[in-house]
Amino acid sequence: MSTRNNSNQLVNPMARQALDKFKMEAAQELNIRDEYKSGYWGNLTSRECGAVGGQMVKKMIEHAQNQMANGTNVNAPTSSQDAQNINLGNKVGDFKPQQ
Repeated sequence: MSTRNNSNQLVNPMARQALDKFKMEAAQELNIRDEYKSGYWGNLTSRECGAVGGQMVKKMIEHAQNQMANGTNVNAPTSSQDAQNINLGNKVGDFKPQQ
């Protein structure tokens, strides 16, 4: 059993609504059963949920590649909070996997 908790927290909590909308759009693109529209995903199979997540990743990569192709710096912090989040990784230290 893992000792880590809350490993999937958003870097920017304000993005939660946008990500939920993005998730719904991905599910619609894949013609997933309409049960997810209530906001509860527990009745869907792991395969269906994985397909939605995979579709989201595919679209995010496509968006990042388009930004890079247009000369936009994908890694540039857009606010001082983003810069603090990037620097936080340096303060934490080296990543050491659990044994």
